[in-house]
Amino acid sequence: MVEKKRSPKAEATRHRLIDAAAKEIAAVGYFNTDTNKIAAGAGYAPATFYKYFKNKLEIFLTAYDAWVTAEWQALTIEPGNPEALVRVVLAHHKKSVQFRTDLRALAATEPAVRRYQNKLRREQVKRLGELDPAFIPKSEDWSAQVFLFLTMERVSDAIADGSAKASNATETGLIHHLVDLIERLKANSG
Repeated sequence: MVEKKRSPKAEATRHRLIDAAAKEIAAVGYFNTDTNKIAAGAGYAPATFYKYFKNKLEIFLTAYDAWVTAEWQALTIEPGNPEALVRVVLAHHKKSVQFRTDLRALAATEPAVRRYQNKLRREQVKRLGELDPAFIPKSEDWSAQVFLFLTMERVSDAIADGSAKASNATETGLIHHLVDLIERLKANSG
């Protein structure tokens, strides 16, 4: 998203709206909230929302961007430790079950969300090398890194939303398999 220069007060208002949107979506879901609730949750009149965002979808994408940024900040705490990496990603997904559920639904139905999700995913996969140089591919083929990223993302969502447990998979077992996947990718990169 293209950001324009804002005053500190305008930037603070924008961030309050984004925070309120994230909280509202987490509480009732994207489809059950509206821009008036988001503005009220931030302490503003409904018209304030439209000074900063075109619509609910735009603020959702902005909140998604903030979610990804927060996840990456958390991941830099223990780089190089596969189990810590898995647990940080999983914890982030567990805190955001409704948001992640709405993201999957919107990505399936809204081309703008799907495009933005793909853009962020490409950026995230390329940033894996910041966590561990072993994640940097030796060729132009990023298949192993994309496989790892998508697997971690979907397995974390399944653990967080309970669908993994409903399918007779244990969190411990799935974490073990994700750690094993990371270790195999690292071993094959050398």
